Amino acid sequence: LNQRSFEMAFAVMHTTGQGFMMAFQAGGPHAQDRGLEAVAYAAEAMRSCPSTARWEKRVGKEETVTLDKRYRIVPRGVGAVIGCSTFPTWNSYPALFADLATGNAVVVKPHPGAILPLALTVEIARDVLRSEGFDPNLVTLAPDTADAPMTKSLATNPAIRIIDYTGGSDFGTWIEKNATQAVVFTEKAGVNSIVLDSVDDLRAVTGNIAFSLSLYSGQMCTTSQNIFIPRDGITAGGERVSFDEAAGAIVKALDWLLGDSARGAEILGAIQNEATVARIEQAKADGGTVLRPSTPVANTTFPDARVHSPLVLRVDAADERLYMREMFGPIVYVVATDDTTQSIDLATRIAREQGAITASLYATDPAVIEAAEEATAEAGVPLSCNLTGSIWVNQSAAFSDYHVSGGNPAGNATLCDLAFVANRFRVVQSRIPVGQPAAV
Repeated sequence: LNQRSFEMAFAVMHTTGQGFMMAFQAGGPHAQDRGLEAVAYAAEAMRSCPSTARWEKRVGKEETVTLDKRYRIVPRGVGAVIGCSTFPTWNSYPALFADLATGNAVVVKPHPGAILPLALTVEIARDVLRSEGFDPNLVTLAPDTADAPMTKSLATNPAIRIIDYTGGSDFGTWIEKNATQAVVFTEKAGVNSIVLDSVDDLRAVTGNIAFSLSLYSGQMCTTSQNIFIPRDGITAGGERVSFDEAAGAIVKALDWLLGDSARGAEILGAIQNEATVARIEQAKADGGTVLRPSTPVANTTFPDARVHSPLVLRVDAADERLYMREMFGPIVYVVATDDTTQSIDLATRIAREQGAITASLYATDPAVIEAAEEATAEAGVPLSCNLTGSIWVNQSAAFSDYHVSGGNPAGNATLCDLAFVANRFRVVQSRIPVGQPAAV
């Protein structure tokens, strides 16, 4: 897989709409990192149980029972990996490698809009399995089309014992409820939030936020949708900045970042699904004051690409019907709140009720940071504080970041922890008195 990372990058770029650099990183090495991470956790989980043990117990004054016990790792069964349209490899490799590392065969079911990256993956996996003396059918591909979907029948097939699903919340919930024959791991979706309280350098903060909102047109499950700002403003560099000034600074940063069409097109990528474009118009029609309209951005390399800049809407905290829902894509709500306490309360309530995968806070007061850490931990959403420069809330690194907590409706699994791998196998034992004939 690593040797074909550039080929994979082009496959990801042309199926998902990601810019090339993002497609290379997320679709290649970073996805491979996540797969390797799953293998490491699987090894740790399986090694936690010894292969043999000798057990002795005195059962009488002069009688002792001695047993030799053997412990065997038994795979749960065939796994189904159901891919998504936006990050087909990054979200699927942990499941694929976790299943294989724990001895399970895998059926890979790509999203009909992003088949090629996982088709290449399956081709490579089968070649490697064959060359190492394994049956290549340990990994198979099950593509379908939007007109003739097969995911429901696959997910409820009695032979499928493990399901990994990445995608929309409604269908993920359906799988959780109906695929009762399988253990189900889900990464669905949620409503991610930014809380602005106080900053040292407003320009650095708004520049960071603008990039994170624009990256891949807001089509990352980690992208923020809501930005909570007290209606009486924030502190920036020791001075008070009004709500309008803070919101305006975010808009200004977006305008600057995307003002160069070549740079903007590479950052924004393309809209993967036409429904996302329609959602931009829906958000504008549903209400809120337009602070920045969503506009088409020309891509000279791909003139027919669907490229749209973020729509930024101002709403009040009372307008919950607008921002207390997921609006996937380049849609941003700037929410006026009574104070930072209400901002944190609203952000964490959304996480508990709708799910959230990331949360971001900008505050210079340690007490505010501590309060936010406590609240977001209870809501099961990872928190990033005071990010500026070349690190953004969207990013999640293998081996040090837990992606999705499993602690709110955004998903029930974490990439990666021991819980992600341990339920993919069982330990079955045998025992025999010492001195009796035993299996070799």
